[in-house]
Amino acid sequence: MSAPRVVVFDYGSGNVHSAVKALEAAGADVRLTGSKREAFESDGLLVPGVGAFRAVVDQLRSSGADEVIDRRLAGGRPVLGICVGMQVMFDSGVERGFDAEGLAQWPGVVEKLDAPVLPHMGWNTVDAPAASALFAGVASERFYFVHSYAARAWPLDASGPFAAPQVTWAEHGERFIAAVENGPLWATQFHPEKSGKAGIRLLTNWVDTLTAH
Repeated sequence: MSAPRVVVFDYGSGNVHSAVKALEAAGADVRLTGSKREAFESDGLLVPGVGAFRAVVDQLRSSGADEVIDRRLAGGRPVLGICVGMQVMFDSGVERGFDAEGLAQWPGVVEKLDAPVLPHMGWNTVDAPAASALFAGVASERFYFVHSYAARAWPLDASGPFAAPQVTWAEHGERFIAAVENGPLWATQFHPEKSGKAGIRLLTNWVDTLTAH
């Protein structure tokens, strides 16, 4: 069986080569490209994100990545968001007093964490649900976070043809969403590609699901 084809969408979000290497280590055939056609046709699409919420949304829209994400999810084709690539999947983000519209794949708002030290930078544990496929075998491991903003509530109930969402939490000053598995759209607030062996195993869990699509 050939390796699943994964596109890391290159829309100008910064250095994403570590994500490419981590996905390769996880068993994927990876291509870093800004091609909308390749991004749509791939077995899996990874949406990275570095920087401010509004800037990442603007870059995604200007590159047409928002349309690719919409089309893939409408067809049940897997998408994985990382860090700000997860945050922009929510309705909106409030950053430095500005309310920016997100991609609205999920309801909810990304806001600044109420914590004594920001950014939240370093290794942290997570509280993953027992049914999580993403965290299979690594639920007790630590993962690497770098962020000051996060979604702090999950208002979406199970609906449609997909199983109930699996929501993983972490804590830094307060509880926040560390990862979501919701139908074909999965995402992590932390950086799997910077999380050592546990991060590779987590990405392998995602890549392994791509063979079914």
